[in-house]
Amino acid sequence: MARTEPYESALDQIPGAHPYPRSSRYHDAEIGVHVQADGTEVRYAKRRLLPPIDQDTGAEDTTTHTVSSGERPDHLGQRYFGDVDQWWRIADANPVLDPAELTAEPGARIAVPVPGVFPGAGYA
Repeated sequence: MARTEPYESALDQIPGAHPYPRSSRYHDAEIGVHVQADGTEVRYAKRRLLPPIDQDTGAEDTTTHTVSSGERPDHLGQRYFGDVDQWWRIADANPVLDPAELTAEPGARIAVPVPGVFPGAGYA
């Protein structure tokens, strides 16, 4: 069985040198190293765990959006965060496995995190 080791790199000390941009959901994910039987190192992003979604106490951390016909997760990312690639912040705030579930049903009400407030969102 191969072992995993924490990945520490001098690049971590250089601004902008992280393997994922600051806007990525994986920016704050720990990077692991898997060493294969032949000694080859394979770097990977370790599992990114989210805090549990508490439907009762999250109201101050989110706003509600009513889905319109034809909307997609990337539309919501652009609307609320000014970046189509930020749809994942909305997916993280809702109990969905597939981001397409967010906008699949017109009229559905979904939570949208308030920038800088949503717990565990990893951005300010």
